[in-house]
Formats: sequence, structure tokens, C-alpha cells
Amino acid sequence: MDAVVFSLSDHVLNTLPQAVIMADAAGQIIYANAQAEVFFRSSAGILKRHGLNYFLPPASPLIGLITQVIQSGTAVNEYHIDLSSPRMGTERMVDVQVTPVSEIPDQVVILFKETAMAEKLNRQMSHRGAARSVTGLAAMLAHEIKNPLSGIRGAAQLLEMSARDAANESDCELTQLIRDEADRIVALVDRMNVFSDERPIERSAVNLHTVLGHVKTLASHGFASHVTIREDYDPSLPRVWGNRDQLIQVFLNLIKNAAEAIEPEERSGRKGEILLTSAYKAGMHMIVPATGERLSLPLEYCVIDNGGGVAPDILPILFDPFITTKTNGSGLGLPLVAKIIADHGGMIECESFSGKTIFRILLPIWKQDSTVL
Repeated sequence: MDAVVFSLSDHVLNTLPQAVIMADAAGQIIYANAQAEVFFRSSAGILKRHGLNYFLPPASPLIGLITQVIQSGTAVNEYHIDLSSPRMGTERMVDVQVTPVSEIPDQVVILFKETAMAEKLNRQMSHRGAARSVTGLAAMLAHEIKNPLSGIRGAAQLLEMSARDAANESDCELTQLIRDEADRIVALVDRMNVFSDERPIERSAVNLHTVLGHVKTLASHGFASHVTIREDYDPSLPRVWGNRDQLIQVFLNLIKNAAEAIEPEERSGRKGEILLTSAYKAGMHMIVPATGERLSLPLEYCVIDNGGGVAPDILPILFDPFITTKTNGSGLGLPLVAKIIADHGGMIECESFSGKTIFRILLPIWKQDSTVL
């Protein structure tokens, strides 16, 4: 009978969307439900073998909470505990509930609830707001800058003709410089015009593994020829509801950024590598602001590189326009990626620390009755 009860309890715990573990006073893990394996990124066997101290950052307050609960015999809730570490990943802010097990001395049940998810959703809204600000800026620039620039360029061209007639090479160089800079500004405004396109995107059922394979081929024979690109896909994933050309543009941009973040082997002493992954992640939902629809985003696609990482002060504003660490970068690539993913009803986030950067994209599944958002 006890075995049947334990099996039923185990089944119930495994259906919970939160991570639940049972641990003793020393932090040794005795039980972990299915979501705990996802939360700690390790199997239950590894969790039990290594214990909490192996996964937690140094001097984590969680160990103190366990001691407090065991000594007092009362449950404790603690909010916004930072579990960020190389094993747990960055930005792992959680709320925890630690409860004593009355029937078993010196053991507690710990429930983890990630608070980062609300913050991630807030950042998605910020990314979309940033894209909208670029939309307005692009429309303004097209009217207020391109027209005067065409006049400046025309005047420079006339001056260049006069300078050539007078055989004044110095003036010719200056007028050519004016024309080149005017053309450069026009090209920048044209790049921004894509943000002002608010037309519904044309969608179909897209096999993203085919898209990733196409992008990998392009990258391997071009800008990413100096790195190794590996693939780790879940072949059973269904298709996504999206625009193939735009999704190619998204992953080309992300892989190009990853390749540029990796130093040559002769300087870094290690072989550069980009890993493309796909996985099914149940339980992720998002409310579509325009319609109020609750959209499931179970399809996860990642671009992971072993470059130097993103600076901590840049990470929170990485998807804002004109933010770049490249010498000649415009800072419009990632805002465009964020806009495309938002137009697809998805989410994008970045997790980075020294030696590893992960761009994670969550997208909806294609269904027979899918419609444009």
C-alpha cells in the first residue's frame, strides 16, 4: 500500500510546473521531481549524487534557510534569491518555499519558483517598445533626412564636376567624401525602414531544422569558416508557424554575431565552436497584447557560442537600437531580430557569461487552423 501511495505522490509531484526537491540538513538531495531536473539542468541521479552545494553559488542563503527551517520547525518563504552560477546559469532569480517534513527529522521540502520569467516577459515588452521607437524614428528620418541629403549629394556632385574642370584634385576628394557620407547615411535610413513595415507577415508551416541547415551551409562557407558549427536537434519537433525568409535572416544574424564574438584559435588558444540546438519545452506561455490570446511557445531554438561573452552592462539593453560593441556596427541587427521574433508571436532572450553565450528563441507550433497574429 505504501509503495502505491508513494507512486501516486511521485506522479502528482511530477505534474507540478515548479521544481520540488527534498533535502537534508547538509544539503544532500533525497528526492527531485521532473521539473527539478529541468530547473537544475541535471538528472535526478546527478542531483542526488552531488547535492545542493554543488549547484548553488558560494555562500548561498538557501543553505541557511534549510538550517533555519529545521531548527524552528516552521516553513519559510524567501523571495528573489540569486542562484546565478556557472552550473545554474545567469539571471536565476527565484522565490523559494522551504517546509519541514514533520514525519522525517532534519529533512525539508523546497519549492522553487523562478521570478525571472516575469522579468523576461517584461524585457520582451521592452524589446518590442524599442522596435516601435525605431519604427517612428525610421519614418521621421525618411522624411526629414533623406530629402535634404539628396540635395546635398547633388550639390556635391556639381562641385565635383567644377573641381575636375579646374583640375583641383584636393577639392575632388572632398566632394567625393561628401557624396560617400551622404550615401552611407541614406543606406542607414533604408536599413531602418524595415522597422516601419507593419504589414502582416506571410506565414506557412516551416521546418526550422531545414532553415538552420541552410544557414549553417551559408555560414560555414563564409563568415563562420573559422569556427566549427555543431548541431544537436530534437528531430521530432513539429513545424513552426512563420516566414521562412525572415527566420533565415534571424539565424544568419545570430550566427554571424556568434562567429564575430569568437577569436581566432591562434589568439585564444582554443577552437571556436557554435552549437545549434532545438528542444521541446512544455509550460511556456505568453499573452499576445493585441488579442489577449494565450499563446503556447514550446519550441526552443538556441545559438550557443564559446566566445568572450556579452558584457554585463550591455546584456540588459542588448536588443535596444544602436547598441553595439563592433567598431563599424550600426546596432540595428539585434533589434531587427527582436522585431521579427515578436512579429512571429515568439520570445528571444540572451544568457551570457565568460566563455559561453546563449541566444534562446521560443516560437509557437504550426497548427492546421493557425492564423496571422
